[in-house]
Amino acid sequence: MTTATTPVRTAARPSAPAVHARGKRSGLGKRLELMVLLGPALLVFAGFVLVPIGIAAFYSLFEWNGFGALDDFVGFDNYADAFKGTVFQSAIVHNLIIAGLSIVVQLPLSIGLAMLLNRKLRGRAVLRALVFAPYVLSEAITAVIWSLMLQPNSFADQVLGSAGLGGLVHNWLADPGIVLYTLFAVITWKYIGFGIILLLAGLQGVPAELREAAALDGASAWQTTRHVVLPLLGPTIRIWIFLSVIGSLQLFDVVWIMTNGGPANASTTMATYLIDHGFKRYEFGFGSAVAVILFVICFLFALLYQRFALRRDTQGALTRMVG
Repeated sequence: MTTATTPVRTAARPSAPAVHARGKRSGLGKRLELMVLLGPALLVFAGFVLVPIGIAAFYSLFEWNGFGALDDFVGFDNYADAFKGTVFQSAIVHNLIIAGLSIVVQLPLSIGLAMLLNRKLRGRAVLRALVFAPYVLSEAITAVIWSLMLQPNSFADQVLGSAGLGGLVHNWLADPGIVLYTLFAVITWKYIGFGIILLLAGLQGVPAELREAAALDGASAWQTTRHVVLPLLGPTIRIWIFLSVIGSLQLFDVVWIMTNGGPANASTTMATYLIDHGFKRYEFGFGSAVAVILFVICFLFALLYQRFALRRDTQGALTRMVG
């Protein structure tokens, strides 16, 4: 007895060259898509960031006053003169002092106020708005307001005198020994609201269940903050430190309007030094060298901070480009 068998038909598979061609077309399409989407942004970035940096680096090799041809090529003499100058050395120290004080003073104050405003308080929304309000003001308005209040026998002196603290009255913007710290107080008033709002956003990501579990285990409020809240707030704190240090290195507006870098260069920063020499004294080549130095300092800090501090926060959060 025989049985008829029907042949089983299998679907024809595309050949290897066809699959390779299809994958090649798909990869080409993705590259074109990336070029179309990223092209305009890259052109804007190159035109407004990379090209000006290159032009500044080129001008820094000349002794040029901004007029006429670039004839006096001096190479790296402008850079050497900048680092040899005592005023520029003091400017770097002033920027570093502001950056250090921002971390030592502003960070704990911001964390404490953020944790306070994160609680259920009556009028919490109003308090948050009041804390954030100074950050909304422009640097120029802030500098003018505080310049008027810190004048001799003005608002600040009158308040201290009325409170019986007349011995604390100083020439806030004319005393070389305290002018930098006076400016830091103004900067803190201006920018602490941003830090508080940033940390408040980070506190929203701390699960309440962890605090409740720590309380059930017998942890005090300080222990819960130290071992639960602050570690989870670490990524936000590191971002705040990065923004604060970069802002301190580039500090200009408030200092320039309130003191113009004085008295006796006691509040000069790298940015005010740059503007003073580059635009007021028409030393465009030297000013360009200072600008490049400032850029290199900020860029190196950003690279090192990304490498050693932010790397663990960004691992797993970056997408890999398909190519």
